[in-house]
Amino acid sequence: MKNIKNEIEHIVEQACAADTNIFGYNIWTHHILQVVENGKQLAPRFDANPEIVEFAALLHDYASIKDEALYADHHIHGPIEAEKLLKRFGYPTEKIEAVKEAIATHRASVTVVHRSAEGACLANADAMSHIEGVPSLLYLAYVHHGMGIDEGRIWAKAKLQRSWRKLREDVQNIVRDRYEAALKIL
Repeated sequence: MKNIKNEIEHIVEQACAADTNIFGYNIWTHHILQVVENGKQLAPRFDANPEIVEFAALLHDYASIKDEALYADHHIHGPIEAEKLLKRFGYPTEKIEAVKEAIATHRASVTVVHRSAEGACLANADAMSHIEGVPSLLYLAYVHHGMGIDEGRIWAKAKLQRSWRKLREDVQNIVRDRYEAALKIL
């Protein structure tokens, strides 16, 4: 499985480096890799399969990185893109289904029911990365969305609050200080 993981990492990183990626390469270094690390940290807390969480973390935003038109519904298109890639490398079907389910339920802006520990773990890992990565949120607001100072501040604060509400209580305790500090600044 390590070879498949390396191949998927390479593909996602290359998509992040592509000129067509609206988020810029930093989504790889400041978001995707952070979600992977958070997922590894949280998997035992959720009794989640760490392999499934890692693949889902690598691929959770891949659809919107690959194609800007998929951004608004990347939680819907992401599982499709993940399946295409994972099948190409012969990843087991039952594991592909688990990765797809986790990706489909990772967004804070969409109300979902987590049907798996891996889905809940990924959603929390993603939300943690937003709270830990306020500069990335500000980049998204000001550079990608072209917002003014006040509009971007309000947008970033709302995203942080959505992310906070997505976190399980024990995970909130891990990032509480950073969350409260970010809200004070915003």
